Amino acid sequence: MNELMQEYGSNCFAVRGAIVYLTGDPFLETAETCLQYIEDGLLIIDAGKILSCGTAQKLLRSLPAAVPVQTYPHGIILPGFIDTHIHYVQTDMIGSYGEQLLDWLNTYTFPEELKFSDPFHCKNVAKRFMDQLLKSGTTTAMVFCAVYPESVNALFEEAQKINMRLIAGKVLMDRNAPEGLLDTVQSGYADSKRLIERWHGTGRLSYAITPRFAPTSSPEQLEAAGQLWKEHPTTYIQSHISENKKEVAWAASLFPERKNYLDIYHHYGLTGKQALYAHGVHLLEEEFQCCYDTGTSLAHCPTSNMFLGSGLFDVSAAKNKKRPVEVGLGTDVGAGTSFSMLVTLNEAYKTGQLRNVPLDAVKLLYLATLGGARALSLEDKIGTLEAGKEADFIVLNTHATSLMKERMERVTSIQEALFLLTVLGTEETVEATYVAGKLVYKKQF
Repeated sequence: MNELMQEYGSNCFAVRGAIVYLTGDPFLETAETCLQYIEDGLLIIDAGKILSCGTAQKLLRSLPAAVPVQTYPHGIILPGFIDTHIHYVQTDMIGSYGEQLLDWLNTYTFPEELKFSDPFHCKNVAKRFMDQLLKSGTTTAMVFCAVYPESVNALFEEAQKINMRLIAGKVLMDRNAPEGLLDTVQSGYADSKRLIERWHGTGRLSYAITPRFAPTSSPEQLEAAGQLWKEHPTTYIQSHISENKKEVAWAASLFPERKNYLDIYHHYGLTGKQALYAHGVHLLEEEFQCCYDTGTSLAHCPTSNMFLGSGLFDVSAAKNKKRPVEVGLGTDVGAGTSFSMLVTLNEAYKTGQLRNVPLDAVKLLYLATLGGARALSLEDKIGTLEAGKEADFIVLNTHATSLMKERMERVTSIQEALFLLTVLGTEETVEATYVAGKLVYKKQF
């Protein structure tokens, strides 16, 4: 028995319940070939990794009695949600009266972000931000910080406490914003470089070079960002693109020599694998083609797009089988109205309906899990529940509310159950969140 336990490890444990994950892209393949469903499954975790995933009947036969098993009788075990675009420094302004993007930035966003020059404020908000992510079942996020390095340090320090996989960066912004929020070409480069050297590759943390968006960076700053990426090619690039028609026109007026919005970033060496741009509501076909050619990814942010009246992102256009672009899902808090990826999936479904391209439950789940992992080039580590992957997973309670419980009793397939979770689910549906094989959130029902 001691030898057997040694094989599993002293901290080995298992969770039991229905298991669901994807192994392929349902926008390109059939749902049946992508969806993996085990009605009574067992997930065995050891040293932060998934050791085995299969039927409980089979795996329990060889599992030592000393290995604890947590059973979730009404639970569906899923890969942890992956939020590919969110602003932690906008946590306290969520739900601010909408206006349109550019007015909203000046009225709410910039004044809020000025507060992050204070390290104490950074730490306070970072802690609450992380708590909200975990309550919502988000186990990986790509995050915009403020222009101040203190904001990055505070967030990474919180993530490091639980060994969370997080990608974040200091905003680069040297024009067209309040004086107190501006850096310079030199300071933005130097601050980012120091942050990369301190945090990138520490534990499960990664750094993202972060021009806010083309209109708030000079050509010289975008060039410096491209140079920084060349010097640190394993880091990420994140920014915004084609969110709002006035923004698109503004970018064109500031960079008249470029043929389209994405060409601005492309010109400065800011497209490629591990580059991700949020929104993309008004992208042209040639821009989608450039994303495909370079391996650049997009983040679909439906709650934000509708809240600010920016438009309806066309997932079907992005996922065109002739040149499919990797697309993840983003809550975009604070323009987005919820930290919950389930709520965000609900809005993604409605966006598809308004686009006359409805998304089924399998496609929706893909955007929040494996699609996000692929958009971040992390599919070898997260996004599924296959053996060898990092043990980031969540449990959704199908009886979380009386309405959901009653409705679930009438479903006839796992696809129908998953769809119900995406349209009726909220953070209240999340029963447990595990990060790197450790329980970091447990709902008290």
